[in-house]
Amino acid sequence: MLWSKRERNAAIEAHIPAMRRFALTLTRDCHRADDLVQDALVASLSNWAGLRNPDSIKSWLFAILYRRFLSDVRREQGRGEHYPIDEAMGLAIPPEQDERLWQSEALRAVALLPEDQRTVLWLVAIEDLAYADVAKMLGLPLGTVMSRLARGRERLRTILEGGAVIAMRKMK
Repeated sequence: MLWSKRERNAAIEAHIPAMRRFALTLTRDCHRADDLVQDALVASLSNWAGLRNPDSIKSWLFAILYRRFLSDVRREQGRGEHYPIDEAMGLAIPPEQDERLWQSEALRAVALLPEDQRTVLWLVAIEDLAYADVAKMLGLPLGTVMSRLARGRERLRTILEGGAVIAMRKMK
């Protein structure tokens, strides 16, 4: 499918908020998340011909973002940088007061998960991507995605100490 520049930009722009949420989940820092999204957007525009299926634009953009994140992590591994998570609380749309506390608690609990579990949980439960898309995006077998998701859900339940449990959807 040939896209006009306007159609391409509109298709990409529609996914920027979700990309930013995912980047924040990965980096735990608002400024680093913004930089990561910008790098991923530049890469997606310069590699637009690499999009094989227009219906999978979201998972394609997320895959680019995730690969950029992994490259950054490898490059910075020896530096031992700190990733603050306090800024993450200000990104959500303001909910009702009683839900605000729960959402804050849930975000903190998700931030405590190991990166591999947090990433899979975020992509499946929050970004609503299919297991197969997540597996392809992360370069993992489907079974690994499913086991990381199950372990992440269980750890999240443990962290929340039997309180409110995030409703997760069934396998697609």
